[in-house]
This record gives sequence, structure tokens and C-alpha cells, in this order.
Amino acid sequence: MAALTGLEPVSAATRPPTRPRVWRGAVFLLAAAYFLVPLCASLWYTVYTPTAGVSLAAYGELITADGFARSLSLSLGLALATIVLVLLLALPAMLAVRLFAPRLRPLMEVLCTLPLVVPPITFVAGIGTALRDGADVLAPTPFWATLIAVQDRAFPVVLVLAYVVLVLPFVYRSLDAGLRTMDVRTLVEAARNLGASWPYVLFRVIVPNLRSALASASFLTLALVLGEYTVASLLGYEPFAVWIVTVSGSRGQLSVAVSILSLLLIWLLLLAVSTVFGRERRK
Repeated sequence: MAALTGLEPVSAATRPPTRPRVWRGAVFLLAAAYFLVPLCASLWYTVYTPTAGVSLAAYGELITADGFARSLSLSLGLALATIVLVLLLALPAMLAVRLFAPRLRPLMEVLCTLPLVVPPITFVAGIGTALRDGADVLAPTPFWATLIAVQDRAFPVVLVLAYVVLVLPFVYRSLDAGLRTMDVRTLVEAARNLGASWPYVLFRVIVPNLRSALASASFLTLALVLGEYTVASLLGYEPFAVWIVTVSGSRGQLSVAVSILSLLLIWLLLLAVSTVFGRERRK
């Protein structure tokens, strides 16, 4: 058979050597140690004291800690509002550029990734200056009440607007990766030819095909809002991250325990989303 086909059989001695799998395990162990050793050290710090030994008192204090529920609910509300607003702004704009003005895609990409090159301290300084000067300029106008309302300490809308700008690069990358995996123009033209309206096309045709990208963008936004400190602190608000730093001055174990719980909560949410969408892809 080798003579007829002109191909010589490859012997085991001439085959290229396979890479040892031991390197994969070593890299995995190093990565696991890099992430798990600091987490385990923090966990041990929260449950052990030289005087009382091992105790879960720090986690029990979370239920009755002053400001814990209020700051966590504020951060979750800000995160939900930020997710809704940034998706309502980014997704229709990206679809419009892809369908009607593809030449503007490089410009839109630059604009959406621009917040990455602006230092947060500069960003929050600009927001503070705009709020102070805006109050003087808008004082004789009806817009002064709106400017005061967006700074309400119960739910500061100004933080939502700031967070939308901060998460825009990550949301853009997630949605852009999702849109690249589907033929948007064909789907939209087919739906429109069948008589579907633009809202129907957006929510019943495009969004179901972008579930994974939307989930990724949403949880990146959630993680950023829960961990953001600079903007909220300098503007004088106390969401979850600012409360943790405030508490750390007097109760170090409690602040580390809250940080560990918030980290585990985000991991569990990401794991749940990955499991759900993994099942949908297999189906």
C-alpha cells in the first residue's frame, strides 16, 4: 500500500515527541497558588486571634454591623442602574454603526476605550469641578433642582453616570466580541423583511444571540461597581467599597471578612452564569 500511494509509514521513532503534560500541571499549580495563598491568608486572619483562637465572630458581626446592609444595597442598586444604562446606550449605538455607518467603527472604538487612558483621580476631579461650577451657573434656572437631585445621598445618580463611563471600555469589548460571532446584517434584514419592528428586532432577535456577551458585560460592571473606591470616596458617598475601608480602621477582621464574602459572591455568580450558558450551548 505504501508503494502504491508513494507514502512511507511513519514509525514511532520518527514521530515528533509530544510535550510533557507535567508543565501544564506546574503552570496550573503556580497560578492556583498565586490566587489562593493570599485568599487563604486573609481567611485565616479573619477566623484566628492569638487570644481567642479560631472563631467565626467576625462573620457573625456582619449581620449587625452598622452600615453593612445600607452600603451593600446601595452598591447593588448602583450596579443594576449602571448595567441597564450602559447596555441601553452601548448596544443600540454599536448596532447602528455596524448596520448604517461601518466607517465610524474605528472612531467609536477609540471613544469607547478612551476612559482607560484617563486616570480616575483626574476623572473625579473633573466631576467635582463640574458639580461645583454647575451649581452656581444653574442656580437661576429650573435645572438647578435636577443637579441637586442627581447628588442625592440616598441614591446618587451622579455615581451611576460616572460608572457608565468607567465600565464603557469593558462593555464595548464584550459586546463587540459577541457581535463578531453573528451575522448581524443578515439577521436584521431577514427580520425586517418579515415585518418585524426595530424594537422586536433588538429584543427578540439580537439580544437572544448576545446572551453570553451581555452576561459578561453585566458581571464585569457588577465587579467594578462593587470594588470602586476612588470616585465614590472623593465625591463624599459611602457605597460598599468605601464602607469597607472606613470599617478597616477600627475593625480589621470585619473588613477583611466582608471583602472575602464579596469576592466569593462574585465568583459564585460568574460560575452560575458560566454553567447556565454552557448548558445552553450544548443544547
